Amino acid sequence: MESEFENDELFEDNCCSHSNERKSHHSEKAKKNLVSRLNRIEGQVRGIKGLIEKDAYCDDVITQISATQAALNSVAKLLLEAHMKECVVDRIQEGDMEVLDEVLVTIQKLMKK
Repeated sequence: MESEFENDELFEDNCCSHSNERKSHHSEKAKKNLVSRLNRIEGQVRGIKGLIEKDAYCDDVITQISATQAALNSVAKLLLEAHMKECVVDRIQEGDMEVLDEVLVTIQKLMKK
């Protein structure tokens, strides 16, 4: 399966630092992409609120909620992909195997949804 950003170099910088202060370090292009996606999702949520306020048909509201959840899952998958390709690989190469437990917990959180 090819990544959405294969050859796009959106996550060219390491996504996470290795210091005690956990921070992401995405390229400006990657951040812009993620923020753009989140802005669209924010608009979808406002749209759902508007549908409810206008007493829209329940099935229509549920369909919009489903689309919004899928969009959020897409953002999460992109972040997880970058995290695994950069941060996790780097930490394993440094001998930090605890990162695998951290990733497993993160995946379990995503799968609960």
